[in-house]
Amino acid sequence: MVVYAGQGDPQRTMALLWRASTADPGRTTRGPKPALTVDAIVAAAIAVADESGLDGWSMRAVGERLGRTAMSLYTYVPTKRELIDLMYDQAHANLATPVAPSSGWRAEIECWAHDLLACYLRHPWLLQVSHARPVLGPHEQAVLESILRILDRTGLPARAIVSSLFSLVRGSAQSITETRSAATTTGTSDQEWWTLRGDLMRQLVPDFAERFPYSARLAKEPAPGNWEDQAGNAFTDGLAILLDGVESAASPT
Repeated sequence: MVVYAGQGDPQRTMALLWRASTADPGRTTRGPKPALTVDAIVAAAIAVADESGLDGWSMRAVGERLGRTAMSLYTYVPTKRELIDLMYDQAHANLATPVAPSSGWRAEIECWAHDLLACYLRHPWLLQVSHARPVLGPHEQAVLESILRILDRTGLPARAIVSSLFSLVRGSAQSITETRSAATTTGTSDQEWWTLRGDLMRQLVPDFAERFPYSARLAKEPAPGNWEDQAGNAFTDGLAILLDGVESAASPT
């Protein structure tokens, strides 16, 4: 399931994202205190998505978590489309981990990337929201602003580097998330899956190594830990290689 951001009413969505005073009935200062707030609904919606993903997520499930009906939520959030945008943005809150300036821009980027990876792993449903169109909320924007501030010190054009970093982090998070759920979803452990297919490949394709020598060489390389460890190592190694390139480009010739 892939969800595209910004499918709700643009004016209402942007007002809710940036918490304009007219967007949230829970923030009014006149009349009786409202039963709910947008913040409370978003928090409950994130909790539901963390447990079931977006495939099992619904306004009804959010309402039940709050002890309300789905209809009662529409006073605060027009539709589920706007609510998903709000959830996505809120899940990116408080990601900026301070690093001492003396550590250098490379250490700051590493910290930024690991923080973002941890965010995706805490909230795997974020990966179901396409990165093709940004939500344009304050927290998502702060994540972008943070990496742009760091990259500014390299003196390099930031667009390609930022795109590469986001692709690496999201792709790695996707690999780790899928690795974590593969055995439960399929009912077959990684070891069983590879052992069976490895045996069959040797039986059915005895000349595999001759036909695909580089693939055979890769298969012989030591791979520490389980499949999740390997995916995590691939992220760390890939980030190091990417930053080696950035560092080389930023260094005077």
